[in-house]
This record gives sequence, C-alpha cells and structure tokens, in this order.
Amino acid sequence: MSNDILHRIALTMVPHIGDVHAKMLLSRFGDACSVFKASRRELEKLEGLGPVRAKAIRSFDGFQAAEDELAFTEKYQISILQFTDEGYPKRLHSCYDAPILLYYKGEADLNAQRILSVVGTRNHTRYGHDICKTLMQELEGSGILIVSGLAYGIDTLAHRHALSHGLPTVAALGHGLDRIYPSQNKSLAKQMLQNGGLITDFPSGTKPDRKHFPRRNRITAGICDGLVVIETGQKGGSVITADIANSYNKDVFAYPGAVHAEKSSGCHQLIRQHKAQLVTSASDILESLNWLREKPVRETIQSSLFADLSADESGIIRFLSQKSPVHLEELLMGYPMSASNMAGMLLNLEIKGLIQSLPGKMYKLKS
Repeated sequence: MSNDILHRIALTMVPHIGDVHAKMLLSRFGDACSVFKASRRELEKLEGLGPVRAKAIRSFDGFQAAEDELAFTEKYQISILQFTDEGYPKRLHSCYDAPILLYYKGEADLNAQRILSVVGTRNHTRYGHDICKTLMQELEGSGILIVSGLAYGIDTLAHRHALSHGLPTVAALGHGLDRIYPSQNKSLAKQMLQNGGLITDFPSGTKPDRKHFPRRNRITAGICDGLVVIETGQKGGSVITADIANSYNKDVFAYPGAVHAEKSSGCHQLIRQHKAQLVTSASDILESLNWLREKPVRETIQSSLFADLSADESGIIRFLSQKSPVHLEELLMGYPMSASNMAGMLLNLEIKGLIQSLPGKMYKLKS
C-alpha cells in the first residue's frame, strides 16, 4: 500500500499532469506504479495525453521528493486521503477535477452531515466583520462544519468566530502543511487543529503563491454543501470561488451591502447574474438548504438505499446527481478502476433501480 501511495504522490509531482489526467491514467493502468512502468508509446496512445505529458511521465526523476513527502506525513501524523479512500471528502469527490490525493491534519469530519464554506475579501469593512460574526453566532449549536481559506480578512474572521461559537472549522490551504500563511495566523491554525483542521493538495515545501489560489479555491468550493460570500469586490477571488461552486452545482449565497459599496459590488454582481441567492441571515441559508426541516420521506428512503451500497457505488450515485447523463468514459476518469469492474457496478446499480443506461454508453439517475 505504501508503495502505491508513494507513486501517487509522485504522480502529483509530474509536470503537466493535472488531476483530471492523473485519474484517467489510474483508470487505464489500475494503479500509480503501473503508470510509471508504462512505455512512452503506451502513454501516447491515450486520448488527450499527448507526447509532452507522456515524456514528462517517462522522464520523471522526482521519486526521492515523493519519498521525502511520505516520510514528512508520517513524522507529523498527517493523513493522506486518496481519491479512492472511504475518508476522502465525498462532496469534493463528485467534482470532475477533484485532487487525486489530499494532505489533512485535524480532528474534523470532512464528511460531516452539514458543511458551509465562507469566503470574502481580505480587506473587509466593519460591516463585513459584523456580518461574519453574526452569522457564526446564529449558527452556534448547529454543528455545521465551517470551511474557509485562512487568508487575511473574512477567511480569518470566519475561522475565529466559528471557534468562538463552538463550530468546527477547516482551512483549505494554497501551500504545504510545513508552514502557515499568513504567519500571523499560526496561533489560530493551532487552535483549529483541536476543533477542525488544515487541508491541502500541495506537498510540503510548496510556498504560498498567487497561482496556487485557484486550486485552494477548488477545494473550498467542492467540499461543501453551500458557499457563502460575505463581502467582495467584482474582481475578488471570492467571485472566482463562487463561479467554481456554481460549476459544481453547489448552492451559493451572498450578503448584499449598500448600493454603491465597492466591497459589496462582487456580491451584488453574483446576485444580479443569478449566480448567488441573496441572504440576510443564517436562517435564509438554512432554509434554502432545507436544514430547518425534518428530512423528507424521499431522502429517508434514499438514505436507506445508500446504506446497502459500497463507497464506489454511493460515489457514482452522487456523481450522477450532480451531472446527468454521463458517458462511461467520464465515470472511468472519476473512478479509477477497470472498465469491467465499472460495467459490473453500473449493472448492479441498474438492477437496484437507481440508474438507467442510455444509448451511446450514457448513464443517468433513474427518475
């Protein structure tokens, strides 16, 4: 197992190989070891890979760095969550470009029943501070997991006020777990390890860099049930995170500000373009997510059905609930396994009456 983990870590370090291509490779070859053993000709034959990526894999010489990373995680008791693991965040798992592995340190359940991500500007106003503080006050006792990015501003406020009101909180980071950025948040990060955690898809040694933020934002957007934008300008990173969340079919919420408030102009833009629902309180968010009501009968029935499914089968159902219909090839990219195993699993789900096969190797949830 450790050998496969080592090679998966190495795969994330290969230039030009992103998570989508990595999952395709794992799907085709079965495990990461076999990917590196494949010939250049075998690799080049794969649709969408091409000679540049094939050469990058064949010429990769960073296995020592992968070994060092594995040793680092063992020394500091950092969990490596592989895409195929039961403990991998299931909401993120259903996103097409989810990382093939995550580094996690903390106590929070990344598959908690209810998860909200909270984002906003680094240069918040007093209004933004008060909104964030009030939101956490209103959520006290709910047990909702709060996710943000540990950046200056709204991120820091979200983590700090979540802890103040007894809510677990996790930070998605744009760097390795060997450092905390900004350094002023080291004490806050230490507190979060007791009732929350830190998560990243970057190995140790990776420094904070603006180009890393989109990958961090992808985790923030994908790991949650809903994304809340507190305060942001039109060109703020929070608007990008909201767009990512929309692409994942997540519920997005935005607090309005004064009509001409520059720091709220991004929220107004999201609301105006129907990319976010206008909210003024936690109850608006809870109501929209159906968290104020008892579970409907249909959801109870679905929960009982899920109890009889394997982790991979449940993942496929969640994937199809986000996007349907889906081609067999796309499912294989998202779930690294042989085509025969996938076919057997899909047949089993069809027999159970949960999915329906369509012409052209397409599949959808059964109505």
